[in-house]
Amino acid sequence: MIAFTSRWVEPPPHVTDLAEGGLAAGFRAAGVPAGIKPSGDPDLALLVSSEPDTVSAARFTRSGVLAAPVLLCQSRCRLDGLRAVVVNSGNANAATGNRGLEDAARMQGAGAMAAGVHEERVAVASTGVIGVPLPMDGVPRAILTARAELAPDGDAAFWRAIATTDAFEKRLALDVALPSGTVRVSAQAKGAGMIQPGFATMLCFVQTDAALEAETADLLLGVCVKRSFDRISVDGQLSTNDTALLMASGASGVIVAPESEDELRLGEALDYALRRLALQMVRDGEGAARTGRVHVHGGHPDTVERVARAVANSPLVKAALHGADPNWGRVAQAVGAAVPGAAPLPYDIWLDGVQVCAGGVALPHEPPRLGEEVDYVVGLPGEGAETEVFFSDLSHEYVRINAEYTT
Repeated sequence: MIAFTSRWVEPPPHVTDLAEGGLAAGFRAAGVPAGIKPSGDPDLALLVSSEPDTVSAARFTRSGVLAAPVLLCQSRCRLDGLRAVVVNSGNANAATGNRGLEDAARMQGAGAMAAGVHEERVAVASTGVIGVPLPMDGVPRAILTARAELAPDGDAAFWRAIATTDAFEKRLALDVALPSGTVRVSAQAKGAGMIQPGFATMLCFVQTDAALEAETADLLLGVCVKRSFDRISVDGQLSTNDTALLMASGASGVIVAPESEDELRLGEALDYALRRLALQMVRDGEGAARTGRVHVHGGHPDTVERVARAVANSPLVKAALHGADPNWGRVAQAVGAAVPGAAPLPYDIWLDGVQVCAGGVALPHEPPRLGEEVDYVVGLPGEGAETEVFFSDLSHEYVRINAEYTT
């Protein structure tokens, strides 16, 4: 796994990063080729929990255009008790009509046979090109092949099989010291473009061997998603397939009771894990060279959110970020566009800790030298509201990748 450091995401003191990876106890995974990607690379992944009392929680895209796997999971899965996940890359199985739903159901059925569980306990996820039928000829056999290759250290193979335009691995393994004992958290995620809150063209699968109640798993995942995948943007685009799943096997024997110190510390570890993976998506950004963070405070919650999104998704701000150009006027125009009719708006702007504007008026300053992580802070009139969004620059490589995606 690649080493991870950031001034914006720090591990809690009770969390130990395991560089060698490995899944939480009770889980096995594999990734194999199924003939979906023309390259012949691995494109079918299987994850299985051996523990019958595994509990789970799920979150999906808020897009009005939902892919078949999302529709199937929402209608045919026991989302609080998933035991297995089947994932394909190279094809989103979106905008594919009844055939797409039938193909997703076939994947679910084959996954259930491979895992030895009921179909309702198998989730299905897909990622890739939209509007093309999923090539199913090799999928059932690939699922059986994956079953034979399931391993406790299969997280690397699993990740390779779910990746699309990702330039580097997005997976982790953490030991988490709780008052009641040590548990493991492992996670694998993919995503580099079509990224905007409401998730991204992203998939994320999180495992822990802690014993949780289903309600606790749902609470923790919901809170952590709001602070991670809902706070990132690469290009302001919302995917049809976003899926985030948390599965808890209980194999460690460490029981995490609701509203306990154990729950608090496990929540901190999950928060770190998901924010780390979310930031890695932004860093990838299909050719991104720099990462920005915009923090907006003051005013009404809706206003600070709108301003933060406007800055993070502004092509001018993103282009300036790519060139390490300290042109804070790009930020000012985005703020003004997000708060129309408020002239003259007394806003403040800081660029990497240097205040460049106060009350809407430029301040004399020495332009800061911008590195790979750039902090933008915007102050609005009022108190009590604040938010943040992490975003990537707009690069030549991003345009090339997306101009050639299906050709």
